[in-house]
Amino acid sequence: MITDLFIDGEWRPGSDGRRFDVIDPADGSTIAAFAAATEQDCMDAVDAAAAASASWAATAPRERSELLRAAYEILTEEAEDFAELMVRENGKSWADAMGEANYAKEFFRWFAEEAVRVPGDYRLSPAGDKRIVVDRQPIGVSLLITPWNFPAAMATRKLAPALAAGCTTILKPARETPLTAAYIVEVLFRAGVPRGVVNLVTPVPTGPLVKRMIDRPEVRKLSFTGSTEVGRDLLHACADTVVSTSMELGGNAPLIVLPGADLSIAVEGALQAKMRNGGSACTAANRFYVHGSLHDEFVSLFQAALGEIPVGSGLDRSNRLGALVSVAERDKVAALVEQAVAGGATLMLGGKASESGAFYDATLLTGVRHGSAITSTEIFGPVTAVVRFDDVDEAVRMANDTEFGLMAYVFGEEREAIAVARRLEAGMVAVNRGVVSDPAAPFGGVKQSGLGREGSSEGILEFLEEKYIALTA
Repeated sequence: MITDLFIDGEWRPGSDGRRFDVIDPADGSTIAAFAAATEQDCMDAVDAAAAASASWAATAPRERSELLRAAYEILTEEAEDFAELMVRENGKSWADAMGEANYAKEFFRWFAEEAVRVPGDYRLSPAGDKRIVVDRQPIGVSLLITPWNFPAAMATRKLAPALAAGCTTILKPARETPLTAAYIVEVLFRAGVPRGVVNLVTPVPTGPLVKRMIDRPEVRKLSFTGSTEVGRDLLHACADTVVSTSMELGGNAPLIVLPGADLSIAVEGALQAKMRNGGSACTAANRFYVHGSLHDEFVSLFQAALGEIPVGSGLDRSNRLGALVSVAERDKVAALVEQAVAGGATLMLGGKASESGAFYDATLLTGVRHGSAITSTEIFGPVTAVVRFDDVDEAVRMANDTEFGLMAYVFGEEREAIAVARRLEAGMVAVNRGVVSDPAAPFGGVKQSGLGREGSSEGILEFLEEKYIALTA
């Protein structure tokens, strides 16, 4: 288990020797003491990435591709070890951890293929006086900031396109989950990525030291996944040096069950949309809008399905709902449920926190009022809040009544469901299915859910800049 920083090709403790505890949320035990990065460590990481930038940008695309492919192969061979590490520091179930391990490695495979397919352009100008050549070049040193809920996939979804594009990187993971990030960096090191190309820091205090890295003129890209509140602060910080930003921020995904929905499909899809990763996902269905003609039957079927989910440590592979990442996160979820019940919602199932560990039961609330706190707040836990509707236009209005626009779900007769999907203000919409994420698809939101796209062919473009060269015709 690696517990140090990675700077300029070497594992090392923080320069002042400080460490912070990494906690297993299932039982509250300390599983590691990870190195805290000082300002000097962060500046060393920027220096290392800057020094390696020119040579990595000049590395042949095929060579960069092969290194990413090698990392994919290692993660394939070590998938169970990878998953177990996530279970221990994040608390998620074994199924969720294995799902993430397999999803995360696919970004290395996908961008290994994209590395050799960066497009350009060559054409005659309309006036006929010049040839227009458009080249794409690496943007430069890239600071990558990832969250705790998907510690592996969010890291590979940023590292893979940055490295494929020819950018050197500094990875800053969440303090709750540094071990997974260190493991991924170590895999890249074993795959042969040159020194300085990938660096890992865990700055303490976080905000001021991240700002210091952004202030360095060598840093030309920030890719951030996290809350909208922190994203706004980082956008302000990036303005001073006009740093290019890609941001995947908060979500408040609506899930609409239309009157023509097949309930067996709707319930199965809703379970995936709500309970994947225990609800701790920016794409998780946050508020359910169910047509009155199907409401009672949907609730009955969904309640029965939720009631069959075993809760407990992910190290027991039979459990399907693990712990939240911390007791503090568990208590935030519990407070939202208590507030909803006090406001008139009916608790149909769950609503209980464990006496030990950061577990919270799968919970179902009905009679929820649109606009209440639980429909306006990203729950980030295994809580389903159901709102009844009778008019489809009203359902669309309620679904769009949010500052966020990352993800939405629609269940219904396909033609009507697609028509509704086109009216929803979201960067991604799932129709009659509960999961959309795929390395080959552009992931991102609208409104205050972010800027730019990750994955797909668009993902590598976030780390490239266009250069126009004019040639005489």
